[in-house]
Amino acid sequence: MSSPDFIVHDPHDSVGVAVVETIEAGRTLTGWVMETDTTITLQAKDPIPLGHKIALRDISNDETVLKYGQDIGRTVAAIGQGRHVHVHNLKTKRW
Repeated sequence: MSSPDFIVHDPHDSVGVAVVETIEAGRTLTGWVMETDTTITLQAKDPIPLGHKIALRDISNDETVLKYGQDIGRTVAAIGQGRHVHVHNLKTKRW
C-alpha cells in the first residue's frame, strides 16, 4: 500500500483523520484502518486540511461521532460521506 491519505483507528469509527496536506474535493482517497490493517477508499466531497476529520459514511443529524473508538461529540447537521467534519457540524456533548 502507498502512504494513506487518512487514518482510522477503529473499524467502528465514523470519521478518519487526514494525514496529508490539504485534500482537494473530488479526489479519491485511501485510508488505513489501523486495528485491522486494512484499507478503505472514498471520494472527498470537501477540501480537508491536514489533521482534520473526514466522514467515512453518511452521518445523521444529532448522531454520536466516533474517533479512535471514542465518542467525540454529536452532529448538529447531517454530514455526507467524504465531507469535512469540524466545528461547523460537530459539537461536544458537554454543552
